[in-house]
This record gives sequence, structure tokens and C-alpha cells, in this order.
Amino acid sequence: MSLISQLRDREHVFDFLAPDVSPVDVHHGVILYMEDVSVSFDGFRAINNLNLAIDDGELRCIIGPNGAGKTTMMDIITGKTRPDTGKVWFGTRHDLLRYDEPAIARLGIGRKFQKPTVFEALSVFENLELAMAADKRVWPTLRARLTGEETDRIAEVLTLIGLTSHRHDPAGILSHGQKQWLEIGMLLMQRPRLLLVDEPVAGMTEPEMERTAELLTSLAGEHSVVVVEHDMGFVRSIARTVTVLHQGSVLAEGSMDEVSANPKVIEVYLGEDAC
Repeated sequence: MSLISQLRDREHVFDFLAPDVSPVDVHHGVILYMEDVSVSFDGFRAINNLNLAIDDGELRCIIGPNGAGKTTMMDIITGKTRPDTGKVWFGTRHDLLRYDEPAIARLGIGRKFQKPTVFEALSVFENLELAMAADKRVWPTLRARLTGEETDRIAEVLTLIGLTSHRHDPAGILSHGQKQWLEIGMLLMQRPRLLLVDEPVAGMTEPEMERTAELLTSLAGEHSVVVVEHDMGFVRSIARTVTVLHQGSVLAEGSMDEVSANPKVIEVYLGEDAC
């Protein structure tokens, strides 16, 4: 497939990205609020009376066994899945159940999937430029000229994700970890208020995991960051508050030390050989 065909096929991805300034109101301190949320698929209750609150600027880790509802939870937040019952609010003004996926992203919610999806034939710089472009159609994007402010923003994000020395390299030659950082950078170009990050260190080397921990920790404060991850060593390195999901609801919540010592968590998750 040609580069232009690839871009055309993925134009809709950039329609989902958030604006420079999110209209979310967080004067009450909570940026995401889920109350009594449930959803079933073919009789299986994937989310079961889930209650969750994420503070503005917080870094929250979500853990739990396979099938606990972590992905479905993120699908509900981003509008991909509609719950059967419950409430989901972004700030005090926005009932997320009334919005579709593009509208939710424009409010300031960005989602990073496990597998990085970057434009491998474009340079690192061009990937960030494309993510920022106001007119997301292919040809206007490729012909657009950057302002000084936009160039500065790209330089800022390059520094943040640690890819300044790779700015002119094709994204396709980056390591797996570097591609993950680039995709995070592409989301950051849109200045999202809330970032949902799914298993960011899967397949990474130890140095890449350490760098990812530094990156996600640095984002907290200016952004709210929700990290879903299975690697307990990585979770411990970044965790402030950990939420444990099991069978679609919250089993435990607290510091990593607190949830690690919880007998129920040990029984259903941390005691598993696979973990």
C-alpha cells in the first residue's frame, strides 16, 4: 500500500484527536467519574456496577486479570461501547454517554492502544506534524507550512518523548519502545486532558521500560494519566494509586503496597503464576 493510500485510510484517526484547549471543567477536582456502570455482551457481564473516580492531574494504574473489564472500561470512556446502565462524566459538564467517539476525543480524551500505530514511511517530525495539523485531510496537511509556535511545540514534544535526535529518521526504523513514545507524542500534540494508556511496556527492553516510566510520571499534573498494565514491576515504579478490577468491578484500591497485601487481590490476581 502506498503512503498516500495509508494516509487516506487513516484520516479518520486524526478526526478523533482533541483540540488545543479542552472545555472540561474540573473545579471539583475530579476529571473522570463513573458511577454504577454495567454492560453485558451476549449474557456475559463485562462491567458490573463499576464505580471509579480519577482526579485532575492524577496518575492512576489499573490492574487485574484477563477478563476483568479493563479494555471494556476504556471502550466506555472513549465512546466505543455504550453501557447498559450507569453514569460517565468528564468534569462537571460533560456526560460522556451523550457523545460519540470523535466528540469525546475533541473534549480532551486521548487513547493509546497497546500496539503502536505510526506512519512508518514518514519521519518522526512529520508524524508529530501530521498529528497537530488543523486540516486533517491528506493534501492540505502535506502542503501546510508550520508557524513558529507550531515548530516550537513539536520541539517541546520531541524533547519530552526523548526523540529529538531521531527527528529526521523514518518512524519505521525506530525500536518498539521508541514507536510507543512517538505515538504518545502524537497524542500530546493535541494537548489532551486525559490520557488512557494500554499496556505501554509490553515487549520493551528494561531501559525502554525505565524511560517509559519517566515519561508517564512526567505527564502527570499537566495531564491525567490512566495506565492499564500487567507488568507489576513497572506498575510499582510509577504507581501512586492502583485500582484492581475483577469481574467488571473494583476489587481493591490504594497504594501498591496496600493492594499487594490484600488477600483478595493475591487470590484472584497477584498469586497467579502468569503474573
